[in-house]
Formats: sequence, structure tokens, C-alpha cells
Amino acid sequence: MFARRLTGAVAVIWLVLTLTFLLVRAAPGDPAALLIPPGASAQDVQRLRAELGLDRPLAVQYARWSAGVLRGELGESFALRRPVRAIIGDALPISVALGAASLFLTFAIGIPIGMIQARRRGSITDRALTVLSVAVYAAPSFWLALALVGVFTYGAAMWGFPSWMRLPAFGVETPGAMLHGFARAADMLRHAILPVGILAVIGAAGIARYARTSIADIMREDFVRTARAKGATEQRIDYRHILANILPTLVILFALALPGVVAGSVFVESVFSWPGMGKTMLTAINARDYPLIMGVAAVYAAVVVLANLAADLALPLVDPRRRVT
Repeated sequence: MFARRLTGAVAVIWLVLTLTFLLVRAAPGDPAALLIPPGASAQDVQRLRAELGLDRPLAVQYARWSAGVLRGELGESFALRRPVRAIIGDALPISVALGAASLFLTFAIGIPIGMIQARRRGSITDRALTVLSVAVYAAPSFWLALALVGVFTYGAAMWGFPSWMRLPAFGVETPGAMLHGFARAADMLRHAILPVGILAVIGAAGIARYARTSIADIMREDFVRTARAKGATEQRIDYRHILANILPTLVILFALALPGVVAGSVFVESVFSWPGMGKTMLTAINARDYPLIMGVAAVYAAVVVLANLAADLALPLVDPRRRVT
């Protein structure tokens, strides 16, 4: 069964990459025209197209790309003239660090908020948290990012906030600071507060909505009322009965959120100038850098499909009802 599902996952990834290959080449714009210096002749453009292999039929380009992927080669970036694997190798750890921190905070914040709402459903607290979570979840991430930059970077300096409240807005670390050890780690942590906070708050708002509904449904079940009638503490009920029963839902939500660990957020990385996968993809699209687009798309597709496969395989472990006997 595992082999069949893995084969299906690989087929889906290949289908996504094939569609991406066709779509990026159907999009308007010629990579050679974007790379050629101003004032170059038409012959120079044709020469560059031949060098990049863009003068060959689409079927030949697809065959060459497919053969390279099967050998584990993603080609060389048109714009950067570097191997795509090396570019992804530089960008991936940044997005993983950004996404992992925000994903941890997403569940650490969202589940307790959902539990508070479920326990006080219908109250003013529940309604206030519902309005707040819906507003945050619906707000565009780039708008929230720019708003926080305006408050904690430019506004903090204008309004005379203490220095510890003036957060850097751009980059992973202070350029030219030459910091080492703990000082460098602290500097990177300050740079991460705003981007991680944006992603965590938006994610927690969504998780809280799911958690509230699931926990409220379980709290109405007979086994919860029976446990409370037997004198079980609320803490034991929360961990032994409620959280244990919403674990399958959390596994699914985790699988859906996991691709964000790699992708980070395209807009957030762009606003804060974090050189992660999202910003790399945007740069590649603007430059019509076909090999780099395909390389990043391959990572995205693999993470999304394999995350869903992992969740599908993990569900029987946390939910006995899904086990096949």
C-alpha cells in the first residue's frame, strides 16, 4: 500500500512540474531579451537564445529538462549563472527556519485560544476573539507586514519608543555589523521578530477557528461529561479526552500548514527582504528564469504532496477508527 501511494505521489509531482513547465513557457516575455544588455542587436538576442537552448522546439526542451531531473540535475540559472541546486541550497534553510518558528508558534498560540473560545462559547470573550481572529486571518499578509514595519520601525523611532522596541525591518541580520557568537544570534533574533510574528499570528488565527469548532463538538460528547462526573480534573479532561480526540484534525492541519515551512511567505519574505524560497521564486518569475522557476516549483510540489502523504499515513496511528484490520 505504501509503495502504491508513493508512486501516486511521485506521479502527481511530475504532473505538477509538467504543467509548470508548459505554463512558464506560455507566459509572455523572453528570457534572452531580459538578459541582453541595452543596445544589443537582434543577432545577439538570437545567439543568447541558442546558448540557453530556447531556440529548440518545446518537446526537445522538455526532454532535456526531464533527463536532467531524472539524473538529479536542475540546470543553471539564466540570470545568476549559478547551479539551481546551489541557489536553492542557500534559500531553503532560511525559509525552513522562518517557517518552522512560525509553525510552532501557530499551533502553540492557536490551540489554546481555540480551547478558551470553546469553553466560553457564546460569551463576550468568545465573540471578541472570533472577530479578532477572523479579521487577522482575512487581512493580507503583506498589509499586516507593512503596518507592523510602520509601527515598530519608523513609528518607534518617530514616537521615541525604547530601543528594545525598535525592530529592524529588512534583512536577516544587520549588514556590515561583523557580529559573532551570542551577539550575532541576538541580532538575527531581532530581525526575525516581525516576519515570524506576522506568519504566526495569521496562522494562529486560522488554527484557532478550527480548534474552537472541534473542541466545542467534543465537549458535548457523553464521554467528556462522564469523565467530569467521575471527578476528573479539567486538565486531565483537556489532555486525556479533548486533545487526544482532536489529534487527527491537528495532523491534517499540520500537513496543510507544513508547506509553509519551505515556502515561508512570498509576500512576507519580499517585504522584509529575506532571501528565502519565496523571494527566490518571485525574482525568478520576474526574470523569466526558467530553470530556477522549475527548481523552486519542484521543491514546493514535493513538500506539498509528500506532506499530505505523510499525514495520510499518520492518521491511522492517531485515530484507531482509520486502521484497516
